[in-house]
Amino acid sequence: MDVSIKRTITIGTKKKSRTRKAKVADPVFKRKPTAGGKHLVVVESPAKAKTIEKILGSNYKVLASMGHLRDLPASSLGVDIENQFKPEYVNSKDKADVIHALQKEANKCSDVMLATDPDREGEAISWHLSKLLDVNPEDNVRIAFHEITPPAIKEAIKHPGPVDMHRVDAQQARRVLDRLVGYKLSPWLWRQLYKGLSAGRVQSVAVRIICEREQEIRAFVPEEYWFVNAKFKTLKGEVFSAQYLDDKGKQARLANKEEADAALALIQGKEAEVVSVTKRKQQRRARAPYTTSTMQQDAVNRLGFSSKKTMMLAQMLYEGIELAGHGHVGLITYMRTDSTRISQEMIKQVLPYIESVYGREYVPETPNIYHKAKDAQDAHEAIRPTSLAFSPDVVASSLSRDQLKLYTLIWNRFIASQMAPQILQNTTAVLSCGDARLRASGSHVVFDGFTTVMKAASRKKAEGETEKYLPPLEKGETVFPISSEGEQHFTTPPPRFTEASLIKTLEEKGIGRPSTYAAILDAIQRRKYVEKDGKQFIPTEIGFKVTELLKKYFGRIVDIGFTADMEQWLDKIAEGDATYLQVLTDFYGIFSKELEKADAHAEEERKNNEEVSDQVCEKCGSPMIIKFGRFGKYLACSNYPACHNTKSLNVNNQPEEKSDKPCEKCGALMVYKNGPYGRYLHCPECGTNKSIVIDTGITCPKCGKGHLVKRKSRRGRYFYGCSTYPACDMALWNEPVDKFCPVCGHIMVKRVYKNGTEKVFCSNQECTEYPRRKTKKASE
Repeated sequence: MDVSIKRTITIGTKKKSRTRKAKVADPVFKRKPTAGGKHLVVVESPAKAKTIEKILGSNYKVLASMGHLRDLPASSLGVDIENQFKPEYVNSKDKADVIHALQKEANKCSDVMLATDPDREGEAISWHLSKLLDVNPEDNVRIAFHEITPPAIKEAIKHPGPVDMHRVDAQQARRVLDRLVGYKLSPWLWRQLYKGLSAGRVQSVAVRIICEREQEIRAFVPEEYWFVNAKFKTLKGEVFSAQYLDDKGKQARLANKEEADAALALIQGKEAEVVSVTKRKQQRRARAPYTTSTMQQDAVNRLGFSSKKTMMLAQMLYEGIELAGHGHVGLITYMRTDSTRISQEMIKQVLPYIESVYGREYVPETPNIYHKAKDAQDAHEAIRPTSLAFSPDVVASSLSRDQLKLYTLIWNRFIASQMAPQILQNTTAVLSCGDARLRASGSHVVFDGFTTVMKAASRKKAEGETEKYLPPLEKGETVFPISSEGEQHFTTPPPRFTEASLIKTLEEKGIGRPSTYAAILDAIQRRKYVEKDGKQFIPTEIGFKVTELLKKYFGRIVDIGFTADMEQWLDKIAEGDATYLQVLTDFYGIFSKELEKADAHAEEERKNNEEVSDQVCEKCGSPMIIKFGRFGKYLACSNYPACHNTKSLNVNNQPEEKSDKPCEKCGALMVYKNGPYGRYLHCPECGTNKSIVIDTGITCPKCGKGHLVKRKSRRGRYFYGCSTYPACDMALWNEPVDKFCPVCGHIMVKRVYKNGTEKVFCSNQECTEYPRRKTKKASE
């Protein structure tokens, strides 16, 4: 039934009436299966559906859910705190057509199988699908596989099981925890600073880690130290270096130049005697095959890919690529895993492959087995190729450049992980020079082992391999001095976090899960809490301010240890060792007390944060205060709300931030300024203003020559256009993502809504993947 409510709105002396629809519960679908119909299999993505349907054959219909179809409402908390934290799910408005299509097909088919991703998120999607498609989740309707290959799919379809409600509860607990923190904390931050800020249970802890590292760097005081080195030669004229040792036989770390000069006086110009020579062989095992975390770290360090881009490319490789002569093929196993385990079937295949390609000596005596990391769920295998028939050389012509780079990285890491170790010969010689002792060392590769799969040019960088020459030395041999010197050094502060090192730290501390790292890193940058300087994260002023407030009033919620403990409790829910209600009740007991305390001090804190400037309002004469805004600090009248005057902080000859960009009109160096639409470039000589162009790094899909860059229109609205303009007129209003529509092939774009949710969709308005607003009926 269509329920309408009429409202009358008074504006000045005029009255307008409008009709809006009251919220109506989503209709309950009752499935009417068709006897003798096909079997409906529901997966998450169209690419995966296409591949699986070819594998299963004509008796199966495979459709995609396009991710989650139900979620908590965007406009309200959506959690009934008084009723055992019951989530109040609603159908996603933008997925109405997908839901209708699935329900229509469910009636045509004889049964429904749920084949979403084999993790907690996928399990939850299957549970939601069971509600939408009128399927009993306790029946054998759930199938799972970790690779999209004919054997894996056909084996999974033979052994369906019920939906794992423990894993569903774990996913729901994470979603509800994040919703409680986000919806309760964010409005409190708005009252302290400005509207639009957000707090997150895990994202705020990540920002805290970055901020605390920055504070360490700023507080760091370098300390001086010296090393003393000497060069000698043998009777044959072979030159080598040696380091001055302390009383404990370690390289001496001297406090100042005076100590270094005293050490040099002991050895300078003096012959030395070899008092001992030690030789030993060292084995270096290959690293374990990739987990989600280690793959992201290596992709950042070796390929320069962001974690977000890495996961997007890995998703493509997992779901399948069109290979010439082979059709749509899934090239890697499931890419969200914390396990280093390899199946026995694949080990039986890879060892003969290594022998045939590299030789018998490269096959280990026993297969390499790697210990699982602490807290690893070990639900899936490590990330590896699905078939040894598809080497990087074989598939190179079918993959994009970036897909091939990542696939090669995964392939090499897996092959190397099952090969014999590298063998090094290490030699150490101790020299006596009067009362001083020195040490010379060298190493060389006896057998390259697993490192042979790495390219010679990148082997040292990739595997940390070093060779250092040391001539043959004998005990009692005399060596002759060439030179000696002291080297001054200073201690350095801890490095700033990169994506790779932050992911490693989050994993070590048990913050979040590998599958969430890309989203966390993307969120803290999108919220402007951190910025990147090259590859390094630097917290912004607003990032510091938000972290300071959260630590002051919500110390437990943003505590690193507490957040790590919550991850373990979520794991316990998934394993059936804890309950959804127990975990939510314990968490909210702590959170509600901190929230109550913060609310009591909200007004006091807001006033304490007001920084009075030395300027007065030109409209009413009141003092101006410095406030935080979406684009940084600005001046606002303290007489608000009686006076609404605001202005840029860079006024009255305050120092301008200079740039290295010359003005196109007069050639003077431009300066950075803050405006209502963000930062821009301003010429102090001729007054020319210029928007700051931000390169997305995405190749223009229209001309293939330029990059898509962020620009600002004359009316102040941002858009994305080709850097070669006017040669290419490609333009998009929404931010592009490096992904193409599986339906029509146009580039995908994303839109971030006011509530912080993000949607990725096709940029082609004629495509079915483009979101359309339904027009109201004339009668309404």
